[in-house]
Amino acid sequence: MGRSHTRGSANVFSDLGFTGAEAEELLAKSVLIEAIADTVRRRRLTQMQAARLCRTDQPTLSKVLRGRMESVTLDRLTAWLTALGRSVEIHVRPYDARAKTGQLVAAW
Repeated sequence: MGRSHTRGSANVFSDLGFTGAEAEELLAKSVLIEAIADTVRRRRLTQMQAARLCRTDQPTLSKVLRGRMESVTLDRLTAWLTALGRSVEIHVRPYDARAKTGQLVAAW
């Protein structure tokens, strides 16, 4: 028997059935969380040390680093990144009259 494959989109959350806006937010959160995890690794911080710098508790940080995004906002993730010494930039692109809606794009 042959295997069938479906080509995914650039957003796994969209592929999982989330609405466009939900998928974009979840993708942005995952990019920020990966940047937090990378920063903690590069700085050789324990989760306790990182949590203290982020002004949160270790269990919350651990939960987020394991992918539990529902309890954390984009704002909080960007605050954690800046507390860990990273700079976060937000760019607003020009208005496109042809677009029905805008989109949230996260890149790292």
